[in-house]
Amino acid sequence: MASLNVGNLGEYLREQRRNAQLSLRQLADAAGVSNPYLSQIERGLRKPSAEVLQQVAKALRISAETLYVRAGILDAERDRDDVETRAVILADPSLNEGQKQVLLQVYESFRKENGFGADAEVGTADGTASIPEAGPKQTAG
Repeated sequence: MASLNVGNLGEYLREQRRNAQLSLRQLADAAGVSNPYLSQIERGLRKPSAEVLQQVAKALRISAETLYVRAGILDAERDRDDVETRAVILADPSLNEGQKQVLLQVYESFRKENGFGADAEVGTADGTASIPEAGPKQTAG
């Protein structure tokens, strides 16, 4: 696995925070981390844990998987398209949370049908997993 690219992660977090129109203090409060600690992450001085990344992702309403890839926790090449697709769905402000979850279920169903991600769990912005396959099962007969 590649070494952590903490600077790239910090730049990305800063960009996402600004896109969400949140101050550093607002994001720190929403994520449950200290303001100085979040500042150090954004400046590339600290390496956050997966748990902290999950909290920040939830506060920003983005995919924790995207942050894991940026931090080098997940392999960037493996399932990059899948992670990016999920991130776009989860970040879409025109969809409510229920719609996002249904869309992720349909997306995962199609991936499984096409032979991708059959044994992978689906992560969501809130850190839950195992979204069931959507759609009716076909039976022989």
